[in-house]
Amino acid sequence: MAADRSTPPSLLDLSTYLLSRVGKTARGLLAERLAERGLRLWDMAILAALADFGPHAQRDLVIRLGVDPSDMAKAVDQLTAAGHVDRTRDTADRRRVRVSLTPAGRAVLADLDAEARAIQDKVLAPLNTKERQQLQSLLLQVHEGLAGADG
Repeated sequence: MAADRSTPPSLLDLSTYLLSRVGKTARGLLAERLAERGLRLWDMAILAALADFGPHAQRDLVIRLGVDPSDMAKAVDQLTAAGHVDRTRDTADRRRVRVSLTPAGRAVLADLDAEARAIQDKVLAPLNTKERQQLQSLLLQVHEGLAGADG
């Protein structure tokens, strides 16, 4: 006899549980697509931060993204080797390493964004356009509330 795989109703009543399950599934699908290119979620986050906010001191990327400094160094090394970012010494402070997006990195990020949006469409397929907009708005509100609680 096959095991019953239904989720306990008491868990289905917890938004945090549902967010966790949906997030785990979406993250897994995106991580799988990134891995096919030899990239990780942090790599996409670094490229996105550089595209959205411009060049950064490497240590400022650590703070912005909440990544361990040694993990950031490894990720930037790999992105540099792949030609996705450039790393230079800051002319004002030679101790600082500045990281900037290359045209190749911008092109890769555009491809990754398209793949992420395709995964998003798959995950959110049960929702219509209005419901997706409402979910996005609510999630952004929760996200901003949590960010405010951190500071």
